[in-house]
Amino acid sequence: MVFSNLLFFVFTYAIVFIMIITMDTNVIFSALYSTKGASHYILRLILDEKIKLAISPQIYFEYYDVLTRKENLEKLGMSSSEIEDILDLLALLAQKHSIYFLLRPNLTDENDNMVCECAFASNSQYLITSNIKDFRGGELKGFAFKLVTPRDFCIMWRTENE
Repeated sequence: MVFSNLLFFVFTYAIVFIMIITMDTNVIFSALYSTKGASHYILRLILDEKIKLAISPQIYFEYYDVLTRKENLEKLGMSSSEIEDILDLLALLAQKHSIYFLLRPNLTDENDNMVCECAFASNSQYLITSNIKDFRGGELKGFAFKLVTPRDFCIMWRTENE
């Protein structure tokens, strides 16, 4: 009886404190482009449910729009239907957020503002992007999430969790 209570406590603790991340579209693209590298490793962490991806409808459609462009489908060697299946799986596993406000840190790319909104609304610990410089020009001071590259996130993850 004591052992089963301990297992319940450990299981509950793990669920409550799972890390939440938000990913920029370039990380998803890189993860699908190559099975090697940090971006793909992060995708595997999401699929293995070791971390939770935060997603909003706006981000989902941004992923869809970018990944299903003809030139990107050719680069990825995938069909639109395969992309839809992957995005549907990510949406199934993700922590979903509806954004009811506009948070504008004045980034050059409007889609980057949407990514920041999702990271903020979801209380993500990390916003992962390959284009850190795109996020540096805005007013990102005071946000709880940390802006990191896929490589830096993987180094941190492996140091703390493996």
